[in-house]
Amino acid sequence: MSGSRHVVVIGAGIAGLAAAHRLLDQTTRVTVVEADHRVGGKLLPGEIAGVRVDLGAESMLARRPEAVTLARETGLADHLQPPATATASLWTRGALRPMPRGHVMGVPGTAAAVAGILSEQGLARIERDADLPPTDIGDDVAVGEYVAARLGREVVDRLVEPLLGGVYAGDAYRISMRMAVPQLFEAARTHTSLTEAVREIQAKATANAPTTPAPAPAPVFMGLRGGIGTLPLAVAQTLRARGAEILTGTPVTDLRRDGERGWRVTAGDRTLHADGVVVATPARAAASLLAPESPPAAAELRAIEYASMALVTLAYRRSDTEARLPEGSGFLVPPVDGHTIKASTFASHKWGWIAEEDPDVVVVRTSLGRYGETEILQRDDDDLVEISRGDLREATGLDATPLRTRVTRWDDGLPQYPVGHHARVARIRAHVAALPGLAVCGAPYDGVGIPACIASAYAAADQLGGDLTGVQQLTAHPVQSLHGGAGE
Repeated sequence: MSGSRHVVVIGAGIAGLAAAHRLLDQTTRVTVVEADHRVGGKLLPGEIAGVRVDLGAESMLARRPEAVTLARETGLADHLQPPATATASLWTRGALRPMPRGHVMGVPGTAAAVAGILSEQGLARIERDADLPPTDIGDDVAVGEYVAARLGREVVDRLVEPLLGGVYAGDAYRISMRMAVPQLFEAARTHTSLTEAVREIQAKATANAPTTPAPAPAPVFMGLRGGIGTLPLAVAQTLRARGAEILTGTPVTDLRRDGERGWRVTAGDRTLHADGVVVATPARAAASLLAPESPPAAAELRAIEYASMALVTLAYRRSDTEARLPEGSGFLVPPVDGHTIKASTFASHKWGWIAEEDPDVVVVRTSLGRYGETEILQRDDDDLVEISRGDLREATGLDATPLRTRVTRWDDGLPQYPVGHHARVARIRAHVAALPGLAVCGAPYDGVGIPACIASAYAAADQLGGDLTGVQQLTAHPVQSLHGGAGE
């Protein structure tokens, strides 16, 4: 793309910022517009009792390269830090039990892999999988529905549900296996036995591992000293240093075609004229923006549902927690056990940099809220703190009074991926593709994790690059388009 081309990116969450970063690599002039007064979206740095913490997402998948690479490219290479501990627990059947190994998103390869988590009846039900007739999964199927049919509901309720709930705050019996666990979906299509499919996935992972001994296994997740919330700040700083304009506190109220090939963006009291636009907002906001030019895309976007959640951050004196807080990074909570919190992270155990900032302070997080739960999130902040303290007391025995507490609410924070979501996304993209110079990206489409959002942003930037290159070719060679040229 020519340096004179101007692209407006709507939304300054990590997807929008990553899209702008990629576009500048293509020598485009970029303006990022954000309705909020800060950048970062669900990545939010904060502080409690003088210690820096994350008040949103706290880690990123390290086995996908996009997020770690972006951190390095924006000056945070020395800040990358794996968790200090990778051990976690399940609070289930009245006790904290070690998180089992040998599973794929809670789906075990053998009954023995989940001994101690499931009842004897639950373990026996897993053993029946090999003798069952095939279960049709068609074009897509709910994770919980399929796993329950093969291995029984106990596997879903005590393992799959809390693990998926930690990612999507959703209902395992609604979440698309094709979208949420694609490797399991593909393996299940070619195997009658689900446990056999899991064992094949595990065998392939072992076969693809390095043959020479490594000093230590590569971490699954990665954090940043100072918090994951520092990543969007670093990307924004890099964008500004490279000449991009970032407008915060500037809601976009209108998006229209401007002539045959351009776009007009009404942002606050400004009107921006652009050759291309990337819409990197949540689905509802994207629907409002796209409605004038693509009603079908807007209708599909409005159909995407969201789950709300709250994070409760508590800071304690270390002397008050040492006798009670167990080792490990925290625990997940199956909803079937009837508790209110869905997870707790022992942040000072998990992230060495938090413990180093003040060795006398221990930070613990809890999360509350799943898809369809509304009553709990209507409670005031003090109630959510007391509910969290009560569940922590029951799970661990921790009964100390916190030094400080913070409640962070994420209303409509996580898009839901029900069965058929992949088809909805394909329809949205087909409608958007009919409007040259327009692209969409972010959590509503290809994954809610940070690397997935960045990958979505890069794909949108590359698509836009193709669109604008096509416009240049059309302008230079108008006859070519009559024969299938790039601008047709």
